[in-house]
Amino acid sequence: MVSEHAAPAAASTAQVLVASNRGPVSYTLGEDGTLDAKRGGGGLVSGLSAVDDKLWVCAALGDGDREAVRRGVGEAGVRMLDIDAGVHADAYNGIANSVLWFVHHLLYQTPVEPVFDAEFRRQWASYETYNRAFAEALAEEAGPGASVLVQDYHLALVPGMLRELRPDLRIGHFSHTPWAPVDYFRLLPDDIAEQLLRGILGADRAAFLTRRWADAFIGCCTEILGGTGRTKIGVHGLGADADFLRRRSHEADVDERMAALREQVGEGRKTIVRVDRTELSKNIVRGLHAYRALLDAHPEWRERVVHIAFAYPSRQDLAVYRDYTAAVQTLATEINGAYGTESWTPVVLHVKDDFARSLAAYRLADVALVNPIRDGMNLVAKEVPVVSDHGCALVLSREAGAYEELGEDAIVVNPYDVTGTAEALHEALTMSGDERSGRTKRLAEAATALPPQQWFLDQLEALRQE
Repeated sequence: MVSEHAAPAAASTAQVLVASNRGPVSYTLGEDGTLDAKRGGGGLVSGLSAVDDKLWVCAALGDGDREAVRRGVGEAGVRMLDIDAGVHADAYNGIANSVLWFVHHLLYQTPVEPVFDAEFRRQWASYETYNRAFAEALAEEAGPGASVLVQDYHLALVPGMLRELRPDLRIGHFSHTPWAPVDYFRLLPDDIAEQLLRGILGADRAAFLTRRWADAFIGCCTEILGGTGRTKIGVHGLGADADFLRRRSHEADVDERMAALREQVGEGRKTIVRVDRTELSKNIVRGLHAYRALLDAHPEWRERVVHIAFAYPSRQDLAVYRDYTAAVQTLATEINGAYGTESWTPVVLHVKDDFARSLAAYRLADVALVNPIRDGMNLVAKEVPVVSDHGCALVLSREAGAYEELGEDAIVVNPYDVTGTAEALHEALTMSGDERSGRTKRLAEAATALPPQQWFLDQLEALRQE
């Protein structure tokens, strides 16, 4: 539940409200008791910059955030909720990331999981409490007839709860993940599946990144509830922020990282680049297996190509993610041990998050490898063609949401097919310069068709017209 120390609410006048688990700012508590604020990034932060007069409701995620709320420290336009840490852990790790994420990304090993037992029900009660805290805060803050845009699978119950509290509001929900096909969605207990769908259908408008995910949601609603009721369904494919990326990628710290990467790669070698969080759905391990298969099937690439792989830690408080990160590191070490020479390191792996280094790799890439098992969109696939200095070939999984927009100019792969991905990498490496340049130009145009600010404004306008 929300702490009694939460910052007092302002008068209910906000006309545009956004709700998400993570907010635009986070706080770190120093040993001397000082609080340092850090601004966040990403498509949602960029998108919301298009609206000046808004209120962002988010959760306090760590000790620094909670202390900031207790002291009344904050930013104008942001309300951070000090939800009980145990409730948040159950809702965020227990349900959102260990159940809903797994369902929508088809990640379960179904012979042994999931197991929906008493512990699941206990955590689900926390998920309900967490969503209710958001709904109550939004109801308190929203002005008459305000527009509220609720973000993602963490807050799937909020629209329905908020509708009961404030029927005058215009409510939208946006899913940043894929949506599971009905047969897989029905792994969930029947009452939970229905509750999730009815929660989102509390919105006037439910929106998705691609038509495929929207259709899957409609299919679930039709099968389980008999339809989507009065809720309208929309599609908004979030694009890359070209102006920001091109400007940021030519700043001094990026140039420094490029020099360091060039030294690691070596003179005259081609590069295969991937930049991901070490997230199970990103398929990093199979990507490394495909690179090793390339070196076996086409030994002419030995000493002539380097795989730059950035696998930034994600959700390391969950054991399965720690194990996956370790598997990525172990496999990279094995490849370097089996194929490397005194002058050539086949895999350059970095696991410490560094945005400037990511942009440097984008600029250097001859080939970008984006092979997720399943992905709502995947902005890396859109960002690399925008930033690339000399053009790059995109090897893209057909299971990424970006495939709908970029598939025509990418080399498309089945993410489970290691041999096929290896051959796709070979095709990409041997692509002529003219073809690569032409494809990169078209990819960049498609990737930037709906930049973050317009993406958000389009949703807001559509919601107001419903």
